[in-house]
Amino acid sequence: MDKDIDIEQNAEETAQEAQEEIKDTENEEETEEKTEDSSEEVQEEPDETEKLRAELADTKDKYLRLMAEYDNFRKRSAKERLEITESARGSAVEEILPIIDNFERALGTETEDTAYKQGVEMIFKQFGDVLTKLGVEVIDPVGETFDPNIANAVNQIEDPELGENVVAQVFQKGYRIGSKVVRYAMVVVANP
Repeated sequence: MDKDIDIEQNAEETAQEAQEEIKDTENEEETEEKTEDSSEEVQEEPDETEKLRAELADTKDKYLRLMAEYDNFRKRSAKERLEITESARGSAVEEILPIIDNFERALGTETEDTAYKQGVEMIFKQFGDVLTKLGVEVIDPVGETFDPNIANAVNQIEDPELGENVVAQVFQKGYRIGSKVVRYAMVVVANP
């Protein structure tokens, strides 16, 4: 943020310096014009004016380029920050997924202790809520057409009840954040 402010201040200082140089040049011209005779004054005035206009145009061009460069820098920095944030979120979620898998397995085991089972269900629900807040979606393609962009086929079966190239079973659920897949689902495909 300080770099952005420094760039803006530098751009403003450059513009002010250019204006001061133009004023100084104009003051010098006025002094020179007073000392020269009128015939030389008429000849040099257009040359000096053109020189000043060219210098002003050059300074204005530099200022506009600096402002455009600053705007591009600001946009590029914002894009990079967003990419880094998404990457960090994906890495953190990827580390948590094995814990969620274990809680799913714990929910699938039979137990007579209902309080224990409720505790595991509550913890699993909390994990699910946190993932939802982070924008994580579960990929569970059972019954859908196999899509290699979201799932890895680890086995194939023949099943007349299912259609061609349909996911018959999911060994491990997949997860994605937005359009980025954090972990691909591991599936069994029927009738490939």
